[in-house]
Amino acid sequence: MADKKKSKAVEAEQDASVSARADGRVDAYRELAERIAGGAQVVPPAMLSGEARRMHIRSTLREDHASRIEQRAQGAVDKFDTLAGDVFKFFRGTALLFYRDMVGSDQHMPTVMALGDVHPENFGVMPDKHGAPIFGVNDFDEVIYAPFTWDLKRGAVGFWVAADNVADMKRKKRRKVVKAFIKGYLAAMEDYAVHATEKNDSWRMDNSPKVIRRLFEQAWEERKDWLWDDYLKPNGRGFRSDDELQPISGDIEKFQKAVDALAESNGLDVPDRSPELRVKDVCVRHGQGTASLGLPRYYVLLEGPSKDATDDIIIEFKAARRSALEGLVPPSEFNAGDKAERIAHGQAVQLAHGDVFYGAVEIDGESFMSRERAPYRDDIDLDDLSYKSWKKYARACGAALAQAHALSDDLGQVDYDVEPSIIAAATPRHLFLRDTARWTEEVADRLKRDHEMFKQDHKLGAFDQVDMVYR
Repeated sequence: MADKKKSKAVEAEQDASVSARADGRVDAYRELAERIAGGAQVVPPAMLSGEARRMHIRSTLREDHASRIEQRAQGAVDKFDTLAGDVFKFFRGTALLFYRDMVGSDQHMPTVMALGDVHPENFGVMPDKHGAPIFGVNDFDEVIYAPFTWDLKRGAVGFWVAADNVADMKRKKRRKVVKAFIKGYLAAMEDYAVHATEKNDSWRMDNSPKVIRRLFEQAWEERKDWLWDDYLKPNGRGFRSDDELQPISGDIEKFQKAVDALAESNGLDVPDRSPELRVKDVCVRHGQGTASLGLPRYYVLLEGPSKDATDDIIIEFKAARRSALEGLVPPSEFNAGDKAERIAHGQAVQLAHGDVFYGAVEIDGESFMSRERAPYRDDIDLDDLSYKSWKKYARACGAALAQAHALSDDLGQVDYDVEPSIIAAATPRHLFLRDTARWTEEVADRLKRDHEMFKQDHKLGAFDQVDMVYR
């Protein structure tokens, strides 16, 4: 018994040490952001090269995954293997590395509620507040108040890398895809500046561009078929067990409390969808996501109105972390909160008619965000897009991002008129487009070099341990 207590004390001390190291780095980068934004002459990570750059990549990724590495989580191993597989997944899974290169920049640009992780696969079809499908930004894990250009630049690099890695496009075509994304954003922002329809607009099957309508059609599936094909046991009474789903039915009471807390905080009243909000079963979901691989994720099955497992609802609870942009963005007076509360705030701002199950709860003392899984929750298959469709899709995503940003002064904390401010900041238009396009190419080329160094380090076991400080 004494040995057990000692072991737990050692584990607690190690966890506290990891947390303290991470907090120290965040505070150091916050100070760096303030110094750069204030005009100080310092050398940001983007200027590093050679072995100095390699060490920066190694230490940043070790820090970002410290708890997962120290716990020997299989998800951490899977994630590093996934990142080594291709450069687009490396881009998606290393947001902290990306944003540390931007530390303190664009401090003169208008602030918005920024998504924080814009790329072609973070737009998609999802349920609105009535459970009906809509299209828009769909991943709020990194949301934070930041210059609008941080989202635009992240999205531009995302489209460039995906067009290269997935579609094997030449540079000239990639440039046109990136420009379509930026032009779509600016055109929509101009429209919102004139008509102020951002709070009422939503993209549905009937009013979306053709490339998005096709996504609605591909994503649609009957709830009964979706539940029984993908999740339920043959008797329909709970989650089945497979390599992705691990039932933990003994935790039903714990997650019922989490659902009750969510209902109270969100004012949930959905009698036509789940009259009693009764938890039928719970499972651990393994192997989902890219950036979040290795973080705890649970699915909770709620009883539907018919009580025959044909219209049940699945709520996802995912562990929330600090935003990768925390301490890096230029200082501002706007604060979205911390962890799951920050994520819920971002979704409430950026998706005006969004999922009512989106929220923040605490489970076993840890912060979790919640959202509904739905039969039609889906993002686009980039492999299926022609060059012309790539440009149309990029333009549509730019417009969807503009709507999310335009809501920053309606539903968020920004206290000035966002739309005309952004239009003015992007003037003259041709200069803004060319500046952003050149920046995108430079960053994408650096990303490829970073990926090569990461792969070499990964092969040599560099991410089997965290950085250690010896005396």
